[in-house]
Amino acid sequence: MSKTIKKPSLLDALIPVIVLVGMLGTLVYVFGDGSAGPNQVALMMAAAVAAMIGIKNGLSWKDIERSMIDTIGLSMHAILILLMVGSLIGSWILAGTVPTMIYYGVQLMSPDYFYVTACLVCALIGFSIGSSWTVAGTLGIGLISIAATLNLSLPISAGAIISGAYFGDKLSPLSDTTNLAAAVTSTNLFDHIQHMLWTTIPSFIIALIVFFALGYGSSNNVVVEDIVILQNNLEQSFLISPLMLGPLVLLLVMAVKKLPALSTLICGTVAGCLFAVVFQWDVVIALAADPELIAVAAIFKGLFQAMFLGYESVTGNVDLDKLLSKGGMDSMLTTVGLIINAMAFGGAMSRTGLLERLVEAALSRVKSAGGLITATVGTCIGTNVLAADQYLSIAIPGQMFVKSYEEYNLSPLNLSRTLEDSGTLTGALIPWNTCGAYMSATLGVSTMMYAPFVFFNLLCPVIAIIYGFWHIALPARETEQDAVITD
Repeated sequence: MSKTIKKPSLLDALIPVIVLVGMLGTLVYVFGDGSAGPNQVALMMAAAVAAMIGIKNGLSWKDIERSMIDTIGLSMHAILILLMVGSLIGSWILAGTVPTMIYYGVQLMSPDYFYVTACLVCALIGFSIGSSWTVAGTLGIGLISIAATLNLSLPISAGAIISGAYFGDKLSPLSDTTNLAAAVTSTNLFDHIQHMLWTTIPSFIIALIVFFALGYGSSNNVVVEDIVILQNNLEQSFLISPLMLGPLVLLLVMAVKKLPALSTLICGTVAGCLFAVVFQWDVVIALAADPELIAVAAIFKGLFQAMFLGYESVTGNVDLDKLLSKGGMDSMLTTVGLIINAMAFGGAMSRTGLLERLVEAALSRVKSAGGLITATVGTCIGTNVLAADQYLSIAIPGQMFVKSYEEYNLSPLNLSRTLEDSGTLTGALIPWNTCGAYMSATLGVSTMMYAPFVFFNLLCPVIAIIYGFWHIALPARETEQDAVITD
């Protein structure tokens, strides 16, 4: 005889959330910026609380555990990408690619316009390749290093990079999240992209204005002599040449051709290693730091040390050493652990029905189109927080809200747009979400530090809600008769 499974109450659903928020808040207070490790324990403890509630309601531990493992499996692609980005950064520094980007970047980019320029460049590349992660993992690395060299704010710089990357990603027909939002709501891809312009363009224009205002006058903080010294040290330590940008060009070309992200990153890393062997032979041997090894063995050790442990700069210039001592798979392991534990919590919340119960509670208070848009935004953000994955924050609310939009006679384009405005964009603002963890690990700026400056991602959900209550750009659902007339 099968055991009856009881539907969770709203209190059941709230308990794990309250426990998690309470623990995370306490850990941030106690550990400050070093809370990433302890946060993993908090997420697993909250998952255990959700599991206990599920068991109370009739589920078995094995069933919940299987769901947690299956949900973790959804993040394995992101984890592999994250590990390869670590290797890519290490190999690109060793190859002189990142040092070359810094060397020429400080010459070409004016401090007064750095934030707005970085945002625009990342937006252009993001639109071309349809991947905010690739933009952050390539151009973002160089831009954040240039910002450090110019003595600019790293949190604001990260905010500009992420804002531009997500703008381009959001409007690109090559983007996986853009295609997912259109698919889950059964809307035409290009109609979906066109409808997103209503919220995307105003948000981006406002963000550019703010970045321009924040950057204007920043040249006063730049000490030209320090930049000259740094460039001289770069020339002494590496072969600096536009040719060293070859691995970057290769990766961007592969990304534009929409080759698989993981294989693209592997090729970019291998290209970095080849360039290091051909052009930075002495640098590779120096990194191995083992005079007893023959040259070939030292080269092998240096390459793999850069890819796993990262590059360690020992020029004697404190600023340059801090700038270049980064990368490697090892630097990503804490972030990987954070993602795994966050996904385990999301799996427990989903299988026990607690996540669905929270959504039902949000829908019960909806009384208008504006309320429906607000509920959608809140649910997408909540799913990003609880399930820790932007794909789930699009797919789950997308399935749950379809009928509600029909009841309010709203076109599914409104739902697809809102899923992107909130689900796609807010993941990068949450430290344990796959997107937030990736951006923080790649750019070297904690999520909590850059989040207030990711203006584009912050503005889109707000404008979406305003449109909902003011009934701006909310087309009605097309009836069968309308479809016949259109045809």
